[in-house]
Amino acid sequence: MAIRKVALNALLVNRANDRHGELENETAAIAQLFASQEQHMRNLAKDLAAKGEVFEPPLVFPDGEKFVVADGNRRTTCLKLLSAPRRAPTVELQQFFTELRKQWRGKFPERIECQVETDRDRVDDILFRRHTGVQGGIGQSNWNDRMKNNFVIRTGKGSGLHVADEIEARLKAAKMLPSRKIPRSNMNRLLSAESLRNRLGISVRKGKLEFIREEQATLRALQRVANDLATRTITLEDIWDTEVKLEYIDNLDREGVLPTVAPKTKATPASASTPTYPTPQRPSASKTAPWPHLIPNVNYGVTWTAHLQRHREIWEELQFKLKLSEHPNAISVLLRVLLELSLEKYIKETSLTSVHENDKLAQKAGKAAEDMHAKGKLDKKYLGVINKLKQGENLISMDTLNRYVHSPNFNVSPEHLKMLWGTLSAFVVLCLTA
Repeated sequence: MAIRKVALNALLVNRANDRHGELENETAAIAQLFASQEQHMRNLAKDLAAKGEVFEPPLVFPDGEKFVVADGNRRTTCLKLLSAPRRAPTVELQQFFTELRKQWRGKFPERIECQVETDRDRVDDILFRRHTGVQGGIGQSNWNDRMKNNFVIRTGKGSGLHVADEIEARLKAAKMLPSRKIPRSNMNRLLSAESLRNRLGISVRKGKLEFIREEQATLRALQRVANDLATRTITLEDIWDTEVKLEYIDNLDREGVLPTVAPKTKATPASASTPTYPTPQRPSASKTAPWPHLIPNVNYGVTWTAHLQRHREIWEELQFKLKLSEHPNAISVLLRVLLELSLEKYIKETSLTSVHENDKLAQKAGKAAEDMHAKGKLDKKYLGVINKLKQGENLISMDTLNRYVHSPNFNVSPEHLKMLWGTLSAFVVLCLTA
């Protein structure tokens, strides 16, 4: 550990802060901190201005000539906005920080004391101990369950099963283990998300690692990953966030490394409409308590990268926050928005030239589904289901979604919403995972 003074303008608010998940840049990270806890941020800024000092040094790690803040992002954000109020996300907040800066006691600091750590695994160990137990430090804002889950997905720490140990044991038994030592922490980090594990042919269910693709093909893919890590072809820098993890897995896919065939025995049945992805596994929750939200509490295999932040926020509101019995109107509108954003994402990612600017939502969905069918992503039966959504006389249709948003006289039914999601879910997931 090294305590040193770092220039405030050399500090970067963490765009991959576990409080909110990965975002595109520092500006988005600052905006998200205020969007989720504006009053807390205001109170912290007032306290900093009143005391005229920072009592606890932020935890940072070097990134080129800058330093990314791993812990202390709220404090750092407040200091940055006190230094440059125009960077605040709203006019009201800009005025707030301008006035608050005038109240700063003494000379405003251009450099602040930071705890600088060059080992990123050590950084994550520190974060894990500070925020995932009951011993969180006084004055820190504790992580809730979603924040802890973001940390586990990003790092692989604290998830119960040690995936790297399991993979190493399987490779050793098959006499496919690299001669060099595998950096296990990097392996755990790379395969911390279930959706990425699935693409390599494995899944973690009930604390056990299982093959969901043909075993030998899966072992060959895992051997390639192990070799890349052991030979330092892939280092921690290459798998630090979800974007670069996904890029690495995509490269393996383009090289034909990833397994595609389901195992012959103990096969996990794939959804007829989404053969590329394993069927989402339901948790062992009580069957007597029905899930009150639109999206069931299952793993759909979506890898939430930074550019899917808005999609993820809407998804999580539909899956964990809005209740069908209390918020059917809000759910109906957000479902329409999620479908539209997901479709636009698919069209952009695949450069789908058959879609035109003036096409209606139903037409775009039909053309995207045709493209998915041509690529073997969905079968003919499900293609027909998506195409039928264009028929306005059907209860489950795009017209229903439009009337949910635009008709003042159309009553929203929770049962119809569940039927819509049951019909559209596989299509939405295919759009998001394109």
